[in-house]
Parts: sequence; C-alpha cells; structure tokens
Amino acid sequence: MSQNEVHVPDRPTFLMTDPAAFDVSYRINPWMRPDAWSDGHAQAARAGSAALKAALEAAGGHVETIEAVHGLPDLVFPANAAVVLDGVALMARFRHPERQGEEPVFRAVFQRLKARGVIREIVDLPESLFHEGAGDAIWDAERRLFWCGHGPRSSRAAIPVLRRTFGQETVALELATEQFYHLDTCFCPLAGGKVLYYPPAFTPDALATIHARIPESQRIEASEAEAAAFCVNAVNLDSRIIMAKAPESLRNTLRARGYELTEVDLSPFILSGGAAFCMTLRLDRTSQPAHARFAAE
Repeated sequence: MSQNEVHVPDRPTFLMTDPAAFDVSYRINPWMRPDAWSDGHAQAARAGSAALKAALEAAGGHVETIEAVHGLPDLVFPANAAVVLDGVALMARFRHPERQGEEPVFRAVFQRLKARGVIREIVDLPESLFHEGAGDAIWDAERRLFWCGHGPRSSRAAIPVLRRTFGQETVALELATEQFYHLDTCFCPLAGGKVLYYPPAFTPDALATIHARIPESQRIEASEAEAAAFCVNAVNLDSRIIMAKAPESLRNTLRARGYELTEVDLSPFILSGGAAFCMTLRLDRTSQPAHARFAAE
C-alpha cells in the first residue's frame, strides 16, 4: 500500500480505550466528582466499556482497542483525540494540562493506524490553538458538513483549520456553559436528517444558526433530565442509537421517530462528564454520500 492510499473499512470502525486506568481524580468540568469515586465505580466502568463495545459490534461495527495508561484517566474518551475524515486525522490540542499528556499517546496510536493503512495522513493543529477533536467537530453525514463547537475547550480560530484540512463546510456553534463543555454533550446528528440537541447549552446566536439550518420538523429537543443523563452523547448507526440509560420520555420520542435504542449503563463515565460518543472515535467516516440512508419518519 502506497503512502497516499488508505484502506477504507467495510464496516463502521471505532477507536476505544481499555478502561483499566480510568478514575475521577481531578475536576476540569462541573460533572467531575473525585469525592464520589470508589473501587466499585472502577469495576462498573470495566463492565460499561465492555457493554458499549459489544453494542457497537452487535450493530455491525468493529472496535480497535488501545491500552490504558496510568495517570491518564480521560484517555477513555478518544473522541477528543482527533477529527478523522477521509483517512485524514487532525490531532487534538487539549486546553487543560490534565489531558495534555494524552497527546503523545494518541499520536503514537495514529502513527500505528497510518502504518496499517487505516489512516492516510496526520495533521497537526497550530500550537497557538486548542481543539479537542470530534468532541467539538461532529460530522453530519446527511448535510455533509462539520458542526463545530467552540468556547469552553476549543478555540473558534481552530475552525478555519478544520475547513482547510478537510475541504468541507464548517458551521460554528458557540457553547454557552461549562457544563456542556463539548458539542458532543449537547448535539447529535442522526441518520435521516434529524438532530437531537439540548437548546440551553447554546448561545442565542448558535441557536439561531441551528434553527436556520435545521427545519423544526427535524429538531428533537432534549429535556434537562435527558441531557443530564448524557443521552445526547450518543452513537448513531443508521436506525440504531447507542446511548447511556435514557429517561422513558426520550425512549418514547426516539422510537416514535423510527429509531431503535440500545442503552448501556455508563454511569461511571458520566461521573467524569462523558458517555457513549466520548468513549469512541469513528475512524472510517468519508465525505462521500452514503449509498443507503435510514429515512426516519
């Protein structure tokens, strides 16, 4: 395989991290509670990660798992490692020192993926900017654009870098709170063109952008309880949505729209401010239109 070739997987491919070193030992977002962490949570985290991996595989996905690194508990959230599209990986640059040690670990992972032909090119962000990967750059396969969060973790000035790197449209959405610090905590494009989102997480200008871009019939507003359960932080594969345990209200809403739910107990990871989307990084996304799409009602 030549340097410019990339092997496109024939099924959805995700990066996950062994949770053996996961804990909540510091506080860089309002969800994190080191005082609430216990050995029982560590055991539950291993079970939750395994259940998420099994759910992805049951939905037709393939999971690449990387090793845990002690002292880097948030390595279990590889969505923040990079933005990946068409075999190009734009590496993250973390705002908080607690996570900056993840950068060389993920770089080594992507170098191995490149050697195998899974990734074609690795691109670095300018040193003056922060950007925390797919957590703040979510590819919308229906609209063929990136929704780009900025504010708490990612620099708005990083968004033109994404546009130049991938050659795709970018839509900036400013986040209004430290609680919903990454876009993936409050915004989830779904197959069929629907979008699940939590309106209070956005500034008025960002909400106006969402409303201008997405018709009301395609907007699914999460409640405060649904957002706090980290159900918006979900993985969507066609009609299947894999998410943390959901309130009955959201189950009913999504099923009425034609989606099928797989719920996983991810409560230990929610103690750190992350769930299903944060715990995975999609490696096989392409900017080309899909051959078949789920048409939700």
